[in-house]
Amino acid sequence: MSEDILIRVTGGVGRITLNRPRAINALSDDMLREMGKALTSWATDAAVHAVLLDGAGERGLCAGGDIRSIYRAIQDGTDGPIGFWREEYQVNALIANYPKPYAVFMDGLVMGGGVGVSAHGSVRVVTERTAIGMPEVSIGFIPDVGGTFLLSRAPGELGTHLALTGGRIGAADAILCGLADQYLPSAVLPELAELPAEQLLVEIAARAETPPAGQLAEDREWIDSCYAADTVEQILANLHGSGHPGAEAAAKEIQAKAPTAVKVALRALRTARGLSTVEECLNLEHRLVSRFLTAPDLAEGIRAAVIDKDRNPTWHPATLAEVADAAVEEYFTPKPGQQPVFGGSA
Repeated sequence: MSEDILIRVTGGVGRITLNRPRAINALSDDMLREMGKALTSWATDAAVHAVLLDGAGERGLCAGGDIRSIYRAIQDGTDGPIGFWREEYQVNALIANYPKPYAVFMDGLVMGGGVGVSAHGSVRVVTERTAIGMPEVSIGFIPDVGGTFLLSRAPGELGTHLALTGGRIGAADAILCGLADQYLPSAVLPELAELPAEQLLVEIAARAETPPAGQLAEDREWIDSCYAADTVEQILANLHGSGHPGAEAAAKEIQAKAPTAVKVALRALRTARGLSTVEECLNLEHRLVSRFLTAPDLAEGIRAAVIDKDRNPTWHPATLAEVADAAVEEYFTPKPGQQPVFGGSA
């Protein structure tokens, strides 16, 4: 077993601890593989009554996938990330359909792939330190790991707002958006983690508190109105014209993201609304991310964010107006020979 993930059973609880605290527990191939094996085994193990996922260190549950490795693969011209995403999406679907309680402590930073291993669970705990986000459009990518499923089902247009701005939310907003269930102070989590299965679930419910107020409930009116459009250009026009400072700030955020990624993300969310299962959404995402892997913006976005850290990406195309409808359509067309992650068409 990799030292980057700790897996054990105690008191009827299958415990999984992501153990890369220096990298905010970013997910590697090996970690996902071990996690999938454990969850598959525990699903039919009579000695395991519940699962608990948490992260080592004080900074967060999981900062997402290891995007440095994706960058290296792009530079080397390999398609390794396709296999990584396939395994990751299988774990996401396993969690979403898990036959036993799947509890997760979403303490601290929970980003991208971290959302995929947590927000599909059935007992999702957030704290005063929680900061959840799917900022993929900031690196020329889209919300994946079932993010299209989760965000397209958030109330009103809250999910669209989060997907296109890449913004982070705290505990109350996470619960409002359907990404979490219970709020507890972070100080009680170590004690709860040592409880046997039945007591763990009872205590989580018994100790749940009302979180401090978030922002999205207050902003819901302008968010729902501005993001109701089905083109990014119209959404931006609505935001600029709303007269609300928050809407103007959101427009500024969207305009800083990769134009192609923003347009593909919007269409992906609208498409996901019409899909019935998380597996269908994951198949859609797999089709899309395979296209992003060979497009210029993903490597450039990672370079600017985590390699050179200059925060000054050069997008291609550089503007929304230059992103043709046909170019967006191409992302939704399966590559020749591409196989879906789950049965059916790609």
